Amino acid sequence: MKTANKTVTAVRLVEDALKKAHEFEDYNIFTFIDDEGALARAREIDARIAAGEDVGRLAGVPYALKDNFLTPRGETTASAHILQGFSSPVTATAVEKLEKEGAIMIGRTNLDAFAHGSSTENSYFGPTLNSHDKERVAGGSSGGSAVAVALDIVEFATGTDTGGSIRQPASFNGIYGLKPTYGCISRYGVVAMASSTDCIGFFTKTPDDMNLLMEIASGKDSKDLTTLDDYYNDSEIKKAKKIGVIKDFDNDSVAPEIRKALKDKCDLLKSKGYEIVEVEMPALKYALAAYYIIVPAEITSNLSRYDGVRYGFRSEDSKDLEKLYANTRDEGFMPENKRRIMIGNFVLSSGFYDAYFLKAAKVRTLIVQEYEKAFKACDFLLTPVAPNPAFKLGEKVNDPVAMYLEDMMSVSLNLAGVPGLAIPAGETAEGLTLGLQLVGPRRSDKSLIEFSKELI
Repeated sequence: MKTANKTVTAVRLVEDALKKAHEFEDYNIFTFIDDEGALARAREIDARIAAGEDVGRLAGVPYALKDNFLTPRGETTASAHILQGFSSPVTATAVEKLEKEGAIMIGRTNLDAFAHGSSTENSYFGPTLNSHDKERVAGGSSGGSAVAVALDIVEFATGTDTGGSIRQPASFNGIYGLKPTYGCISRYGVVAMASSTDCIGFFTKTPDDMNLLMEIASGKDSKDLTTLDDYYNDSEIKKAKKIGVIKDFDNDSVAPEIRKALKDKCDLLKSKGYEIVEVEMPALKYALAAYYIIVPAEITSNLSRYDGVRYGFRSEDSKDLEKLYANTRDEGFMPENKRRIMIGNFVLSSGFYDAYFLKAAKVRTLIVQEYEKAFKACDFLLTPVAPNPAFKLGEKVNDPVAMYLEDMMSVSLNLAGVPGLAIPAGETAEGLTLGLQLVGPRRSDKSLIEFSKELI
């Protein structure tokens, strides 16, 4: 990662990043580009370097911030109409840690509104385009962040992953994307989607950059009681010997190119002396159904605060309080937001809680147990991230079930709280990037990142 010093200035690094950000505006990557603020911050960094101060491990490094992280710079909209006009009075803990080490945010990136989606087509500001094919999706929900890194605008970008929202766009754009162990990085100051599955992570171009960001961002935060003690910096590198492949994922629902990419990486590992073992995880076939019951239930709760009264967008066509709530939420939410709110209210309603939500919670426990069992048979798992390469814009946007099926191989990690690292795994004949994911036990993030170098 190129940092500022006495020969390469922070101003130069930021100017280059801002120039590229504007050059690639047709990809619809950013919801806000902070030209003035980023350059002012760069000049401050350069002055501190000239004065001999220790600026930090990310001195002058430009980065892109997914637009659901709170900072006072620009509006935090989560790419939703209902949050337009909202300027945050607080800064997310993850952002504080990055900027304490000298990183410079150049802009906020586009996402599916409130992170609800798998393609970044559900953004109020329109879709972000794939970095390799403008007719295809960037993936989601962190599509803007992934494309910002893939097009070499910035060295790294932040993301959130509730069911694959970092790993899938990383796969679709040929870069690294990490969903850490649940609780590794503080969620304080990040717009909530589903509190029991939300994870903060990053997009990078190399495993070493990912490791550095994790060293900086991980650790306990008194503002987020779900955070774990800083196990990351205290972790020893675990030497893997056995790598598992999930037998249940080897079927016709997975594109041939992805199955071949998995086979090629397994062959590479075999040539390096690793043992490849098949594991059976039959409960994973229920993961998608459980996820789309548990997560909408939590979304319903988290989105109830957006009512047009306290902050953000407010409908003007309202004669009384009830109409104010109804009209604001109708105009302010995207169709996918409304769909998930309705599903969530349904599964939590009287008479259906036991039939749906409680059963989904029990399935979640089975999934946790299956991962624990799998990691007794192998050290890490190597699986597809998604069943297909990047699909065409508009291809699935009107078919919610088809869109949800894109998450079939990623959501189980969030339900179990285990880490997953998306890694580049080649290209299709059409030049679309392919990705696989390395999966490890809880708290194995550091070893997972180190092991990924074996697959380069």
